[in-house]
Amino acid sequence: MADTDRKLLERIWKEVARIPKGQVASYGGIARRAGLPRRARLVGHALKVAPDGLRLPWHRVVNARGAISFPAGSRPYRLQREKLEEEGVRFRNGRVDLAAHEVTDDLDALLWRPRRD
Repeated sequence: MADTDRKLLERIWKEVARIPKGQVASYGGIARRAGLPRRARLVGHALKVAPDGLRLPWHRVVNARGAISFPAGSRPYRLQREKLEEEGVRFRNGRVDLAAHEVTDDLDALLWRPRRD
């Protein structure tokens, strides 16, 4: 793997590692935070090739609609949903309740979004 490629992956891994317990981020959101706008698919690839030793909270990454990207009913789907539910993440109609659980760095959302407690 080229050094440049490794650095891009490391930026993504760093952002995934920052997702707090009980919250989620979208693939696109992680890409933006890593300085890689419109590279959501690269985030998926980075999670797929991440070394096991990183112990990333991969399960906290969902698609832009708040849905789990694995095929519904598959083993990885069930595992991701179980891990999220164990952390208190709520689902509505098969999707994560993004209003309650999405990580945001948008100041307006932080100031004006309804409190979670």
